[in-house]
This record gives sequence, C-alpha cells and structure tokens, in this order.
Amino acid sequence: MSFFGRQVVIAALTANALRPLRSFRSGVVSFLLGFVSTEVAPQLLAATALDAAAHLPPRRRHVPGLVLACFSMLGLGWVVTQSRRSRVLLEDALVQGLGAENAEQLDSPTPAERATRWRRFLNPFGLRDARVSVERDVAYAEGGRRARLDIYRPAQGEGLEHAPVLIQVHGGGWTVGQKEHQALPLMHYLAAQGWVCVAVNYRLAPRHPFPAQIIDVKRAIAWVKEHIAEYGGDPGHVVITGGSAGGHLAALAALTPGDPAYQPGFEDSDTSVQACVPVYGVYDFAGATGLRSATQMRDLFLAPRVLRKRWRDAPEEFEAASPILRVTPEAPDFFVLHGTHDTLVDVNQARLFVAELRRTSRASVVYAELPGTQHAFDFFHSIRSGYMVSTVGRYLTWHWNRHREGLDVEVS
Repeated sequence: MSFFGRQVVIAALTANALRPLRSFRSGVVSFLLGFVSTEVAPQLLAATALDAAAHLPPRRRHVPGLVLACFSMLGLGWVVTQSRRSRVLLEDALVQGLGAENAEQLDSPTPAERATRWRRFLNPFGLRDARVSVERDVAYAEGGRRARLDIYRPAQGEGLEHAPVLIQVHGGGWTVGQKEHQALPLMHYLAAQGWVCVAVNYRLAPRHPFPAQIIDVKRAIAWVKEHIAEYGGDPGHVVITGGSAGGHLAALAALTPGDPAYQPGFEDSDTSVQACVPVYGVYDFAGATGLRSATQMRDLFLAPRVLRKRWRDAPEEFEAASPILRVTPEAPDFFVLHGTHDTLVDVNQARLFVAELRRTSRASVVYAELPGTQHAFDFFHSIRSGYMVSTVGRYLTWHWNRHREGLDVEVS
C-alpha cells in the first residue's frame, strides 16, 4: 500500500476513534473499526510519526499524505491523553462511590502499575502470564463444551486455601463467545495475587433462547459454591464480573439470587455473590428506560435473536431479564464501568442503572465512566485497560479484606 493509502486508513481509524457513528447498524461498524485501534493509539501514533518522517518533502507528491498524517497524530495524541486520564477518573470514582474514608483504605497502585510497561507496549496481545496456571474445561453441568469452565490460580498455588473467588462471564451478544478470550488481563492480574478466577461458558442463542444463558451462569455459581474449595477458593466470598452480554448476565445473576425461574431443578442452591463488576453491560432488555437505543436493541436484536419472542407477546419476560428492573434493597455491592464512546451499548443504560442502584440498594455503588472509550476496551493490554485492571483489582482486594474482617461496606 502506498504512503497516501496508509495515511487514509489511519486517518479514518482516528476519525472513528474521535467521533464514532452511533446508529444501531453503523455503531457495529464503528465498534469493529475502533475497539482495537482506540486502545493501540500509542502504537499507531508512533508508527504514523515514523512513516511521515520517512516521507518528508522535498517530494511534493507526499504532501497530501503528510497532511493526513498530521491530522492523525493530533487526533491520536488526544486519544492517548484520554486514556491516561482514566487513572484519575477511576480513582475519583472510588472516592465518590465508597467515600473518602473507605477509599483511603485501598492499597495504593505501585509505580509499576502506574507506568506503561514497554513489554506491553510492544506486545499488547501477549496475554500469557507465567505466574498463573490454568485448569481448562472443568464440567459444571451436563451439556458438552458450553457447560465447561476454566480455573485460574497462582502457579505456585500448592496449599492455597480460602482464596477469594472471581467468576468471569464472557460477552458476545448472547450468541457467540468463548471463556478463553475475554478479561484475561484482569484474571491473570488477580490470580497472580492469590485469587481463584473462574471463566465460564454458557449455552448460546438463538439455538438456546434466553433464559438458557442466565440459567447456565447460575449453575456455574452453584458449582463454584459447592466445589471451589477443592481448588483453594473460599465459597463464602464469590464476586462476579463480565463484559457486554456477560455484564448483563453478571448483573442479573447478582440481583436474582435464588430466583426459581432462573434455577430450574436447583432452586435451593446458593447463587448469591458478594459483589458484581459489570463492564459495558446491557441493563435494559425491555426498553423500560425509554432510550431509543434500548428499544432498537430490543426489537431488532434481542427479540428475534436472543429471546426468540416479540416484545408485545411476552413483555414480562423482557422485564424479568432487565437488571435495571430487578434492583432491590438487598442488592450486593456494585462497581459499574462504561465508556462514553461505546457504540454497541449506550452509556445512558449504565447511567440509569447506577442511578437506580443508588436510589434503591443499601449497598455501595461505584461508577466509572471513561471518556473516549469504546466497547470491549479491556480485551488486551493498553494504557486504559491497565488502569482499569489495577483499580478493579484493588477494589476487589479491599472488598475481600472487609469480608475477612467481618465488616459490611458502609458508604459515608
């Protein structure tokens, strides 16, 4: 590809990162073009600068490409600045959600966590960690590969006992996705610090319409409660996370412990969790918020592909599947994260969900809204995902310490 052609591509990616398209269908295209390029903006900026330096005048034919390169470098510089701002915004979210006194009790991020490591800059997709061992494809129910989970533990985990447990639920629009591919930076980070992390598969729509997905997630929670002690985990302290559809399933599971409609055949099993960390999740299946983006998602995707029912024929099933309509005073602690540039799930869903949690729940609610951030920003190592992983890890470790001390999370 010519110098000018390369700069056209980079300029288009930069423009998409700065001002993504947000309609129902064009938002998918913006996501596919933007979720990687936005997070590798430092690498794109460096490559563009080197490419431009190699094609400086006096050759006039390179001037149009250089103009585009200047635009891209300015835009990418702004994207990098927004990524770096995430650290301050995440810290502020902890203070606002927990109160200054509680936030002061969190471990401070180390200099290594604050810094952008060169190894990750050069290889952001290098997700293996020698400090972590993984036991794959453990069956939590009958049902083949979709009823399997992976367990992440410290590599030197002999004698591990009573470790805190994180359950990770993958996304993929309830129709695709694998447990091996998502939230790896977070699970490796926590497992290296002594956590037991469990990544679960579940049955997929449309072959298995909803509520098969939430039933499977609850089966996995019940399995963890019964068996995780065999792997060194503490069944008394289980938290759950997930992104996108996984964020929806994590939030719904956290808000409906013991719901017999979602626990057929295991109604008496304990499916409660101590905290939930949904990331860019879907919280409104029913369009109850009145958001146009939510009703479009309901009518154009959820109804025909996920529930396989029309809204007007079964409104109660859409409402039951909406976390925003399932909030009670007994909800567990929540740490909700969402990006302002998310073109798949409107950030207003997260804002309204958090408002409902704060209005109704007696538990703590932390909300971090990250500017310039696209859907699926945490799939690999980046400036922003590094800050997010560190902050969530510190929050969950603090939460675990409160549990061990027998203290509830009280927000001042």
